[in-house]
Amino acid sequence: MSKASSQRTPAQLRTRRRVQAAIALAVLLLLIGAALLVRSWHAPPAAPVVNHSYAEALEQAHAGKPGAARVLYQQFSRTDLSDIRRAGLLVELVNYPSTQALKILRADLKSPAPLIRQTAIETVVSMLPEAQRSLLIGPLLDDPDQGVRFTAVRALLGLTPDDLGLYYGAVQEAAEEYERVLTSQPPSGQSQLQLSRLYVNNGQPDKAFSALELGQKLEPNTIQIGLAQVQLLDQQGQADRSRQLLARLLDKHPQSSLLQHALGQWLLHHQQSEYALLALTKAVELEPENAGYRYDLAVALHDLQQLEPAQRQLEDILQRQPANRRARILLIHYWKENGQLQKVQVLLAELEQQNPDDPVLQQGL
Repeated sequence: MSKASSQRTPAQLRTRRRVQAAIALAVLLLLIGAALLVRSWHAPPAAPVVNHSYAEALEQAHAGKPGAARVLYQQFSRTDLSDIRRAGLLVELVNYPSTQALKILRADLKSPAPLIRQTAIETVVSMLPEAQRSLLIGPLLDDPDQGVRFTAVRALLGLTPDDLGLYYGAVQEAAEEYERVLTSQPPSGQSQLQLSRLYVNNGQPDKAFSALELGQKLEPNTIQIGLAQVQLLDQQGQADRSRQLLARLLDKHPQSSLLQHALGQWLLHHQQSEYALLALTKAVELEPENAGYRYDLAVALHDLQQLEPAQRQLEDILQRQPANRRARILLIHYWKENGQLQKVQVLLAELEQQNPDDPVLQQGL
C-alpha cells in the first residue's frame, strides 16, 4: 500500500466510494438506455389507442352517430377480436367508405380467416360499383379455400366482360368448378338455385329451367326458387308465362313482402308503373323495416314525378337507419332537384359528422 493511500482519512475514503458508485450507476443507466433504444428500433410500432369498446363502436356505427367512421376504423386495429366480431365490423363498413376503408378491405381480403375473406368480398360488392369490384375480388378466385372461391364467383357472376377485365377467364374456370361441385352433391333447393344461375351465366337456359324445376320439387315452399323461374321466363321473352307463375305464387303466399316487391319490379320492367306502385307500397306495408323495399318505392315514386312522397320514403329510412348512406345520398339528390338547399346542407353536415372522409364530401356533391 502506498504512503498516500494509507494517509487518507475515513471521510475521504467514503467520498471516493460514493463517487465510484455514482459513476457506476450512470454507466449502468447509459447501457440500459442504449439497449432500450436498440430494441425500439426493431420493435413493431405501438398499436393505436382504442378508446371505445367493440360493442360501443358497433352501436355507434350502426346508429350513424357523429364520429362513427373514426371509432369503427379504430376497431380494425385490434388484434384480439374473434373472426365473427371482425366480420360484424365489415358489415357496418359498407356505410363508411373512404381511402382508409379501402385499405381495411384490402387487408381483410388477405386475412388468414376464410370467414373474414368471405365477408370482405360481400362488403366490396355492397360498397363499390361493378367496374371496380374485379380488381379486389378477382385474386380470390384462386383462394385455397373452396368456400371463398365460390363466394368470389357469386360476387362476380353477371358482370360484363369489360367489368371483369383480366379476370374474365378466371371467373369462367371457377364457375365451372363450382358447377362440378354442386352437381356432385345430393340435390337441394338451394344447390339447384345456384346451379340455375351458373347455367344462365353460361348461356344454358334449358338446363337452368331443369335445375329450378328440380329445386321446386325438393322445396315447394321456397319462394326464391319460384321467383328465379319468374325471372328466367321473363328473360327468355315469355312474359305471359312469367306473369302467370308470379300470380300463382301470390295466390299461394299473399302476405309475402318478397313477392309483392317482385311484382312491383316486374310491373316496372313492363312499363306498368302506376300498378307497380301499389305492389311496392304493399311490400313496404308488410315489411316496414326493409330499407331496400322502401328505397325502391322512393325511386318509383320519383320516376312518376311524385317527388315529395319519394322524399318522405327516404326520410323514413333515415329516421329508422341514420347510417343508411345510400338513402342519404339519394335524398340529397332529390332535395337538390327540388331546390331545398338548406335541407341538403343539413344532410351533408350530418354525413360529415359521421364520416368526414366520405368520397361524396371529398368530390363535392
